[in-house]
Amino acid sequence: MITDITIENCKAMIFAAGLGTRLKPFTNHHPKALALVNGKTLLGRNLEYLKQFGIRNIVINTHHFADQIKEFIDNNIEPEIHISITHEIDGPFETGGGLSFAASQLSDSENPFIVMNVDMLTDLDLKGMFEFHQKIKPLATLAVTKRNSSRQLLFNDEMSLVGWKNNATGELRWVKEEQEDAKPFSFSGIHIIEPSIFNMMPSSGVFSIIDVYLKCAASNLIVGYDHSGDRIIDVGKPESIAEAEKLFGS
Repeated sequence: MITDITIENCKAMIFAAGLGTRLKPFTNHHPKALALVNGKTLLGRNLEYLKQFGIRNIVINTHHFADQIKEFIDNNIEPEIHISITHEIDGPFETGGGLSFAASQLSDSENPFIVMNVDMLTDLDLKGMFEFHQKIKPLATLAVTKRNSSRQLLFNDEMSLVGWKNNATGELRWVKEEQEDAKPFSFSGIHIIEPSIFNMMPSSGVFSIIDVYLKCAASNLIVGYDHSGDRIIDVGKPESIAEAEKLFGS
C-alpha cells in the first residue's frame, strides 16, 4: 500500500532515564544525557539530530537526576519543538519498560515512531532509514553496523532478526532455531517501530526491548538496517567522550 507518511509526521523518543554507571564520576551528580561533547550535551546533540529530519514532536524518558533534564529543556529548547517528558519515578524501567511507560504518547496515531538512545551519536541518514522501513513495513527496523561490541544481534541473509549473542559470555539466543550462517551486527540504538508493538509487549515492568524483539520476531518481521560506514559512537564511558569529540565537532 502506498503511504504518504513522512518522517516529519512521526514522533520520536529519546531514552534518557538510565543511571549511566559507565560514565561515572560524572553521573554521580548529573544524568548522562547532559554529558558534554565539545561543549554540547548529548541530549542537545540528539535533539538537533532529530530536528534536521523535520521531527518536532519528541518524548524523553527520565529518572536519574530528572530535574536537571527538565531544567535543560526549559532553558534550551526552541518553541517549535514539542517535548513531552515521562518521569519514571520508580524506575528506571530499562528500554522495553520505558517504551511501555510512554505508550500513551507514542500510540496515539498509526504512524511509526523513532526511538534512540541519548548516549549514541551518529550521522546515520535517518530519512533514508525511514523510507526503507516504509517500503518493507516490518514491525521494527533496527539500525546496525559491522563493528565490534560486547553484544550483537544476529540476522539472516535477508537481514531478518534471527538471534542475539553475548560475545563476552558466549551466550546465544535464537528466535526459532540455530542458524549457522547468521551474521552478527552491532545495534546502533536507533529503532523505527510500528505502534502495534504495544499489543505484543507487557504494559508495565522492567525489561529490555531486545527481549521483546526476540520474542516478536518468531511471527513478525523485524529487520536490520545496515549503515556501516557512517560515523557512530557509544558515549558511555569517560574515555569515549574524547573519541566522540574527534568524530563530532561543533
